[in-house]
Amino acid sequence: MTQFGHLLALLSKSGVEFILIGGVAAWAHGSSRATVDLDVVYERSEANLKRIADALASIHPYLRGAPPGLPFRLDLQTLRGGLNFTLTTDLGSLDLLGEIAGGGGYENLLPHSSVMTMLDASCRCLNLDKLIEVKRAAGRPKDFEAVAELEGMRNERKTS
Repeated sequence: MTQFGHLLALLSKSGVEFILIGGVAAWAHGSSRATVDLDVVYERSEANLKRIADALASIHPYLRGAPPGLPFRLDLQTLRGGLNFTLTTDLGSLDLLGEIAGGGGYENLLPHSSVMTMLDASCRCLNLDKLIEVKRAAGRPKDFEAVAELEGMRNERKTS
């Protein structure tokens, strides 16, 4: 089981620049849907990539779904050469995304985010309108189900 609070605290305390997206962001806006991983879009500067590599080293990141024993090391060079990483760690599942469908990268999403305190960690979270947009763009059945709930929440807030 993913320890969302511990993962968020680790990233936040390490100074990693990221924006929370996905199920945990939906939960931050009031969704009741369950999720199994932490999804973040990260800033890709050299300094931030180093902070990510350093922060995650202690929780042994490994490619989720890769065969056991496959050589993998999440370091500055790996992060520089890749973009999106679906990882398993000692604290659970973490998706490090350099860019996402319907939203682009960190710089594109930054104006559509705000700082929130979640699970005792301060982090940027995608706003509700943009979250709906990127979930719709992802096009997966589970995302369409989430969009219906999120749109209902948005409509309820507008009429309140």
